[in-house]
Amino acid sequence: MSYQFLQFDVADRIATITVNRPDKLNALNDATIAELGAAIDEAIQRDDVAGVLLTGAGRAFIAGADISELESQSPLDGQRRARVGQAIFRRFETSPKPTMAVINGFALGGGCELAMACHVRLASEKAKLGQPEVKLGIVPGYGGTQRLPRLVGRGAALKLLLTGDMIDAAEAHRLGLVDQVVAPEALMDTARAVMGSMVANAPLALAGCIEAVNRGQDTDLVQGCTIESDFFGLLSATADMREGMRAFLEKRAPNFTGA
Repeated sequence: MSYQFLQFDVADRIATITVNRPDKLNALNDATIAELGAAIDEAIQRDDVAGVLLTGAGRAFIAGADISELESQSPLDGQRRARVGQAIFRRFETSPKPTMAVINGFALGGGCELAMACHVRLASEKAKLGQPEVKLGIVPGYGGTQRLPRLVGRGAALKLLLTGDMIDAAEAHRLGLVDQVVAPEALMDTARAVMGSMVANAPLALAGCIEAVNRGQDTDLVQGCTIESDFFGLLSATADMREGMRAFLEKRAPNFTGA
């Protein structure tokens, strides 16, 4: 499908979704958030896509929400907007195909929240991240108060949330907010290489890992291990499991089919 505020490209089984409002630092208006929902759905449904990279055009990843839309919202408008955005961001988090935020610049507010919803975060050395909503008299609306403590711990999360401070990529990596930091000129090549190493693996196993982590995060260790053992057993019935085992024993590369 065609998009007004995004670019959607597929190469080597990897979809690259680029938020394309560089004149607005890729700020998220309602229309862009709706298009992000359509884009992740398209990526999940397409047979020629095995993984998803999400990035921004120009010098920002996503510099936050479009304040021109938020400024006049009523309480009910705000609640509705937050829940719509949360549901769409959740689709990146629960995608059975790996999703990676490729953070090329500013990732603030909703941009930081969307990055946190992705499975993996790769950042340029020039990236800046933060949740500055308190400076606008609001709280994060797209999951920031929930995902940030899960990634960096309660104290570090509250410091970022309550100060509204922006941090650089090195500090974000130290805290665990991003998983890898690379030179700006190497960002996309590194992202493609890392995603390529993921999508070379069995698709059903990738989906099983993602779902087991997502479901297990909200339960205790015993229940989480039960979820894991269920997937371990289910995947033992797949053709890909048999192919993977044979390829290992025969010392060759596997040919996974997703079956």
